Amino acid sequence: MAKVRAALTQTINAFMDMPESIADLGRLKGRLEDIRRVNVEHHLELAAAASAAGAKIVCLGELFTAPYFALTKDPLWLDMAEDATTGSTVAALRRAAAEHKIVVIAPIYELDGATGKRFNAAVVIDVDGLILGKYRKTHIPCGANEQGEFSETFYYGRSEGPQNAKSAKILGKNPYYPVFKTAAGSVGVAICYDRHFEGVVAALAEGGAQIVFSPAVTFGAKSRRLWEAEFLVDACRHRLFIGGSNRDGAEKPWNQPYFGASYFAGPDGEKVENISARPELVIADLDLDALTRPDPSGWNLKRDVRPDIY
Repeated sequence: MAKVRAALTQTINAFMDMPESIADLGRLKGRLEDIRRVNVEHHLELAAAASAAGAKIVCLGELFTAPYFALTKDPLWLDMAEDATTGSTVAALRRAAAEHKIVVIAPIYELDGATGKRFNAAVVIDVDGLILGKYRKTHIPCGANEQGEFSETFYYGRSEGPQNAKSAKILGKNPYYPVFKTAAGSVGVAICYDRHFEGVVAALAEGGAQIVFSPAVTFGAKSRRLWEAEFLVDACRHRLFIGGSNRDGAEKPWNQPYFGASYFAGPDGEKVENISARPELVIADLDLDALTRPDPSGWNLKRDVRPDIY
């Protein structure tokens, strides 16, 4: 039976020397590398713990190297962006992936050295430490809810299409939604806001994804309600697994609470049991064989779809 043990991180900014007031954020100028280093070290420890628990693949949190800075518009944070191939974060995670023999999905704040543009991206690193490629967030939110604002368009743009060289390790034909053939299965990524859009998971499923990771930073009443439904419906509709991760707690100086509730959704519309005893990790055993067995409901949605009428 082809089972893979997969993990999600569920944590918050690990850098403790944050100011109490938003007005004092300027004193962090010159300390961004300290923030990055502390958060990378924190997530390296979580990846090691996931590996020790038997996980073969781990997805870190959205923009995990820093606090979630898009709650306000502040050019200070633009300097947190780094290269997705040669940056210090990816270099450290490549070493960790090779050391622990674990696939790492690393959602970083990317600076494209060729264009100077910034993206919210996820780098996929295989068990040998080699970079398979990256996914860039395709939908970028800008708005506010009853708890706070999210001004992501101030910090980065949406994916502009092809971002990976041709490789036998990259499946599918849609350049916006690559599927990566990792040692732990065929993996797609849809970052946070992407999860709300019709066609995203369909494109990843069409590309052969068995597991879709959706690292997020999300809050608010409607988001909380839909968090319990969206992944379950998409996983069932497309017969794959979806791992949705969220921050858990609040970060100074914004003190916006994130509701956590990270989980894996399975192909039959069920939450997969979390076997982790550590709140900063969600770990589940995913039965990939279930994806090729007949749907227990008797449905065959892929066969019966009507693309000719919609």
